[in-house]
Amino acid sequence: MLRQPAYLRALVFCGLIGIPVSLVAFWFLVLLHELEHLLWVDWPQHLGWTQPPWWWPLAPALVSGLLVAQIVVRFPGRGGHIPAAGLHAGGTSKAALPGVVLAALASLPLGAVLGPEAPLIALGGGLALLFRDLVRAPATKASTALLGAAGAAAAISAIFGSPLVAAVLLMEVAGVGGPQLFAVMLPALLSSGVGAIVFTGFGHWTGLQTGSLRIGLPAPPTLDTGDVVWSLLMALVIGVGVHWVIVGGRSAARSVAAHPLRNTLVCALAAGGCAALYTGITGRSPSEVALSGQNTLSQLASHPHAWSVGSLVAVVLLKSVAYALCLGSLRGGPVFPALFLGGAVGALLAPLPGFGVAPAMAAGMAAASAAALRLPVSCVVLVVLLVGNSATVPVVVLAAVVSFVTVELLPQGPDIPPLRVTARRDSRPALPGA
Repeated sequence: MLRQPAYLRALVFCGLIGIPVSLVAFWFLVLLHELEHLLWVDWPQHLGWTQPPWWWPLAPALVSGLLVAQIVVRFPGRGGHIPAAGLHAGGTSKAALPGVVLAALASLPLGAVLGPEAPLIALGGGLALLFRDLVRAPATKASTALLGAAGAAAAISAIFGSPLVAAVLLMEVAGVGGPQLFAVMLPALLSSGVGAIVFTGFGHWTGLQTGSLRIGLPAPPTLDTGDVVWSLLMALVIGVGVHWVIVGGRSAARSVAAHPLRNTLVCALAAGGCAALYTGITGRSPSEVALSGQNTLSQLASHPHAWSVGSLVAVVLLKSVAYALCLGSLRGGPVFPALFLGGAVGALLAPLPGFGVAPAMAAGMAAASAAALRLPVSCVVLVVLLVGNSATVPVVVLAAVVSFVTVELLPQGPDIPPLRVTARRDSRPALPGA
């Protein structure tokens, strides 16, 4: 394949389009961040509050529901994929790009419990096809798939901060290898995690050395039996819990499909109500329930003891409800809310005997993301890079595998039907998951 001139030209072109796609993705994320900071930090402080009051999420939720409903009904592409249907690597056309961008801007900064990864995938893939047509490169089925995946990977690496995560994620999302990929990778992933635990534990017990690749950096704490046992049990519970959140999101999507304008607004307002209720109960900022949880997760990881048990329970329950509502109604991605929920459950259960905060949060994030995305290898790579702690890798692997297997054995929930809109709109083929 590498000796074929056509493939080499496509490889060079993919490298070139990575430059403009990454730049667009960068400024798109900057815009989202600035709008979020303006709405949830600057404006409340300018009005004299140290944090948004309890009623603050309701107005943005109202605006978000109204705008997203109109974009989904009136724009080509329905504003992008429905988050409850999972991540998709393709299916975004050039005509769908305006709707994808506008729906994300109308959802994410205004309090949607979703992340930017799905709009970035659609944006990167669509821009790659746009650049291909601008230079009048041949448009074949193979080139469309290749350039779409390359553009999506270039865009998604901007949010995850690693080309490795983007490459693995797109490989799993695209379904390279089909069911055989999971049939081969899952046992390998599980056995590697078990092997790492046995190898580490036996070496620690005997005190014997076999040689290592350590280069002198400070060694993190060694896992013990409590970390492993509690991580496995927690992964099972988290897998079941997140699975039913996703099922709730698919049910919300069915409701929205029947009455897009009305039910998109109802779901958005209900999600905003969850954030308002959280502040009324705990006195903490409603942004901890609203938004993706990306910034709040870093605060939780840095200062887990600043959260009371009641606050952690409240944020897990109310953010889960808001997450399900947004999965079925607004536009964004499912990754970061799942990571936050898993990390919050880990922080909540870390005081259990023999459990530590670092392995608890790492295993929780792996279990929750694997349950939400059904992409265990990508979730392991992502969590390992986020945690930056090599000692937690075995429990991350085991938690992801246990959670993934658990959700695969559970009922998968209702299908998501096409939106019921006007006859002219209904005649257009729906995107996957729409």
